[in-house]
Order: sequence, then C-alpha cells, then structure tokens
Amino acid sequence: MSTAAIRPLAAERLADAAALHALCFDTPWDEPALARLLAMPGTFALAVVDAGEGAPLSGFILVRIAGGEAEILTLAVVPPRRGQGLGRRLVEAAAATALAGGAAALFLEVAEDNEPALALYRRLGFREVGARPGYYARGQTRIAARVLKLDFGATSLS
Repeated sequence: MSTAAIRPLAAERLADAAALHALCFDTPWDEPALARLLAMPGTFALAVVDAGEGAPLSGFILVRIAGGEAEILTLAVVPPRRGQGLGRRLVEAAAATALAGGAAALFLEVAEDNEPALALYRRLGFREVGARPGYYARGQTRIAARVLKLDFGATSLS
C-alpha cells in the first residue's frame, strides 16, 4: 500500500491532472474543462501526491454533490501505479467527503469492459443500478456504461 498523501487537488495542479487524464482516457478532459467542472457548486477533487515539492500526481478523483447524492465524474490513476490501492483510497476519501457534505449515496458510470474498475467498485460495495448503451466512444466503437451506486446508509467502506 502506498504512503502517498491524499489531499485536495490544488488549482495550480490542474495542468498535471489534465495530463494524467490524457494518459488514462480515450477522450481526456483538458485543463479548462477540469477548471469549469471544479467551479461548479458542490464539486471537489482529491489527488494522490507523492512526497516532495512538485512531486507528480499519481491519481485524482473528481466528485460532484447535489440533491443529497454524489457522483464520481472521473477517477484516474497513472498506469504504473495501478494495482497499488490508490484508486481504492481515492474512492474511500471521496466517499467520506461526500458523506460529510450531505450525500446519502455515491454514483458513477464505468465502461462495461473496464474489468479492473468494475472489480474495485464491487469490492467497495457498489451495485449496478442501470446502463447507458453506447455511452463511451473508442474510435469508431461505442461502449456501454454501467451505472453503479453505493448507498452510504447500507454499507461501510472501512
């Protein structure tokens, strides 16, 4: 397990977050897009930062709280650091922040072929509540999204 710190994503690290997002997704969000999302009411981002001034981001999560529910907008972990528990730590920290912010549940959408992510979310207690056919574009191919939900009253992430 990594000892890297999880802390709020600082505005001056948005370019780093955008670069990380580009490593992880076929349709990445650039720095202005991330800034617009973070400016929305109820939105927060947490990052995994290794020790040291100016250390690279190893991962980040972007979440929005509205109407008593929270939604993970994106979760990215740099490829060499996957499988080390960083994604789990980010989801757990985001869930705790969302719960403290008044959310009763946490939702997300994940590509149906992203088995590592699906396995992580299932281990954390998320359950499938819907699907969005053709939600993600991968070149000429469209991939369905699974809609997952974690009810905070029904489960503990500890």
